[in-house]
Amino acid sequence: MDNEFLQTEEAIVAMIKTVYDPEIPVNVYDLGLIYNIEVDDEKNVVIDMTLTAPNCPAADFIMEDVRMKVESVEGVKSVLINLVFEPEWNKDMLSEEAKLELGFL
Repeated sequence: MDNEFLQTEEAIVAMIKTVYDPEIPVNVYDLGLIYNIEVDDEKNVVIDMTLTAPNCPAADFIMEDVRMKVESVEGVKSVLINLVFEPEWNKDMLSEEAKLELGFL
């Protein structure tokens, strides 16, 4: 992997960390909702993500916020968000920071 690719991936993660579920004071990355980020040679981005619950009322808002923020990363050509529910999300997927913020530690 070259340095430019790593910088793009780091910038994508940094932008995703600015997206919050309106009901939870933790960003979607640290919540463990982002399962996979793929960036191809042309900087097309595919993100597999989930939600804390399949019937999340903020689903459209969260997915659109992720898409728009990742599209704003310099050099990113396109963004495709795949909403997946396998594996099912659980609190073990939280980062250590998220567990601390939410009182699970």
